Amino acid sequence: MSQTPVDPVAHNRLAWDRQVEEGNEWSRPVGPEVIAKARAGQWSIVLIGYEPVDPTWFPPEIAGRDVLCLASGGGQQGPVLAAAGARVTVFDNSPRQLAQDEMVAAREGLDLRTVLGDARDLSTFPDASFDLVVHPVSNLFIPDPAPVWRECHRVLRPGGTLLSGFLNPDVYLFDAESLEARGELVVRHRLPYSDLTHLEPAERERLWGLDAPVEYSHTLTDQIGGQIAAGFAITGFAEAPHHSDATAGWLSGYFATKAVKAGSGH
Repeated sequence: MSQTPVDPVAHNRLAWDRQVEEGNEWSRPVGPEVIAKARAGQWSIVLIGYEPVDPTWFPPEIAGRDVLCLASGGGQQGPVLAAAGARVTVFDNSPRQLAQDEMVAAREGLDLRTVLGDARDLSTFPDASFDLVVHPVSNLFIPDPAPVWRECHRVLRPGGTLLSGFLNPDVYLFDAESLEARGELVVRHRLPYSDLTHLEPAERERLWGLDAPVEYSHTLTDQIGGQIAAGFAITGFAEAPHHSDATAGWLSGYFATKAVKAGSGH
């Protein structure tokens, strides 16, 4: 099947703006009670599904740390970390996703910066700008994650940490209609998968609509090996079932990694 010409940045920017309008769960800002608890030192965030990140993955003291929430708009992780005392920048490809963070920041009086852009290009930030990068499941919307890992390594300070979540590529093996309509795991697709190369436009339109976000699977070599190739040491690993489809009863749909940039932290 031939590749359908699509600019993933432009397409997925508009697609995620629409997801916000439609109330996607990853676009629903946290409430005042969550911010109040974070200010009191009681906070958590997610990278994969609904699983809170292991508290030991964070720096011992988050207050005063420079944190980049990468492809992490939606008014969730960024405002929580800002309320906990971090200096937070939220970077996302969707203006509407960033507007959710801006809304929470205005509502709660939080000092939080938002930046629009493609996660593969963080050139707006100088080298060694951040102590922590939080990158929840999102690189499935990017054709190749290698530039993301390289940029994360560049913008982190020595000893800095990258926390990332991503999909188990095996979830893309299965026929989407059989899975979603009947909960049946019917193996159909060779990996690596892309909505553009594995489905005809008519099927994409029938399943999700042609204006839905375009997804790409990535091998574990690209995900974990890519972080190592960029210069990181993987020091933590977690997995969880997918929060919303029938693969959850059979395999882990999500993986998360803690990766550290060599050098002395503070």
